[in-house]
Amino acid sequence: MKVSFLVFNIGLLLSLEEVGGSRVGIVGGREAEPHSRPYLASLQTRATHECGGALVREDFVLTAAHCSRRFRVVLGAHSLGARESSKQKLEVQSYIRHPGFQVVGDDTDLMLLKLASRARLTREVRLIPLMKNPPSPGSQCSTAGWGDVGDNRTLADRLQEVDVRILSPSECARRWNLPITDKMLCGTGQQAFQGFCSGDSGGPLVCSGELAGLVSFSGKKCANPSTPDVYMRVSANLPWIQEVIDKG
Repeated sequence: MKVSFLVFNIGLLLSLEEVGGSRVGIVGGREAEPHSRPYLASLQTRATHECGGALVREDFVLTAAHCSRRFRVVLGAHSLGARESSKQKLEVQSYIRHPGFQVVGDDTDLMLLKLASRARLTREVRLIPLMKNPPSPGSQCSTAGWGDVGDNRTLADRLQEVDVRILSPSECARRWNLPITDKMLCGTGQQAFQGFCSGDSGGPLVCSGELAGLVSFSGKKCANPSTPDVYMRVSANLPWIQEVIDKG
């Protein structure tokens, strides 16, 4: 089992390199209503969007551990290119990876960003509550981001979103033909080839208005239903998340 999982991780790394490193975004989605997801963060390097994240406290953003670059956090955005008075740009004080994380494909692909200053809560910038129990298979959820909108590696300027149907771990493992742990969540779009792609790792999976998961990895071809999108399950990591936030 360990050997196959190691091969799985190496394959994921190669796939991610082929689709643009840590970038994972939205395919087959739609433009979100402006500022309808006020918890969503754009993690940027030199003013270029690299990863997504979710504001879980005024001074903490939750994202994926494999988003390994140094970022500035932008909150309150809809269009990344437009000048919007709602935007807040915050520096990161520290990067706190889950201690179990080693490589993409691990079920500990989470990281908390401790912000250098606290976000100012407004209509366009708000916190998202953490889901305490996993969504059941068949649940209707959604994810969003500014990532690629197709195989031509075109990043979205305006926030995109897509509906997600949660799969059972056994169904997900059957399609992948690989182990899926109870710290992961799997989902597919309502139609084939709808889901995340290259541009927003760390973006939120939202179910019933709560943060259920974080975008982690998919197969070599974006949003392919034969290799369902995989998210890190927030409820399985609540003790670690809460411990880090409480230490402040």
